[in-house]
Amino acid sequence: MQVLELWRYPVKSMRGERQKQVTLKKTGIEGDRNIVVVSLAADRVITARTHPGLLGLQASFCSGVTLIEGHPWHSPQALALTRKAAGEPVHLYDAGEHTERFDILPLLVATDGAVQALGIDMRRLRPNIVIGGIAGQAERGWPGSVLRSGQVVINVMQLRRRCVMTTYDPDTLRQDFGILRNIVEKVGGKLALDCSVGNPGTLAEGDPVSLDERPIDQGRNLL
Repeated sequence: MQVLELWRYPVKSMRGERQKQVTLKKTGIEGDRNIVVVSLAADRVITARTHPGLLGLQASFCSGVTLIEGHPWHSPQALALTRKAAGEPVHLYDAGEHTERFDILPLLVATDGAVQALGIDMRRLRPNIVIGGIAGQAERGWPGSVLRSGQVVINVMQLRRRCVMTTYDPDTLRQDFGILRNIVEKVGGKLALDCSVGNPGTLAEGDPVSLDERPIDQGRNLL
């Protein structure tokens, strides 16, 4: 097994960027989902589940600064682009290191075998880490185990229940409900793995990964 792909999403629900190497903290990948979009009317964080236009904006993280389509996230240009994509008045908020910026846990790990078995574009799942060299749906037996790569330890907590975001093409934003229906029919609606960081470190594409099936110490390792 090895690290096949690494992704971070500097603005929650916007397009991610593939990385050759990432710094993994207890709070997730450095620069991942630090910025969130907040509805002015509802005073709450909004995502592409209800505002899919956000998926059309490219976010990046460069020299410690989050950019939206090349503009600093706090600039008038970035705000205007975000409001147009959201279709309503919003503001951008720096969530920093707070883990509440994640829907569930700081990491989503996908495997090549499980995705290939369903024949879907990996990007629809918005994983942080893609592990290669996995046969079929082997990931379904991983919850409760740990993944190790060098000093990095990743706690595998549960399978992720997929939502409507998988139905949007990452390039065209065209919606295809057949994608989610396929996931529901073939794997009960759950695909890829919600994970926490047991031990931080640096992770790079090509790094070897091992699976340790010993139970996770829930009290020590959960965020």
